[in-house]
Amino acid sequence: MAKKERQYQTYSFETKKKAIELRLQGMTKQKVAEVLGIADVGRLKVWMRRYIQMGDFGLTDTRGKRKDYANENSYVRRLEMENAVLKKWLAITKAEVYQKSVGSSKSSESISPLQNFVKKSDYPEADSTPF
Repeated sequence: MAKKERQYQTYSFETKKKAIELRLQGMTKQKVAEVLGIADVGRLKVWMRRYIQMGDFGLTDTRGKRKDYANENSYVRRLEMENAVLKKWLAITKAEVYQKSVGSSKSSESISPLQNFVKKSDYPEADSTPF
């Protein structure tokens, strides 16, 4: 048996927003559907859930868009946060390397910088081999 062709109704962002506002004011789903001319009362439940989870962005139509880039603001904020963390990590790493190299040059000028990174207890053969 062939499936019946369905006609899907789309609603504007303003209609969805108005429906959410009416529901938050205490109006029933059935009454909101009658007032705004919404055919499927179940859609109101979906819109409410998406509005609670994502705010106004949850009411926008994102079909055909990649989920990573659907909300560009949050994607950009996430990338900026990652960059900030990586910059801090790089600064800390540079400071540690600088402190190790400065501390070793003060104690003895004849030791090579590579010896500062090799612990004698980790590499017993390094005790007899000069750098």
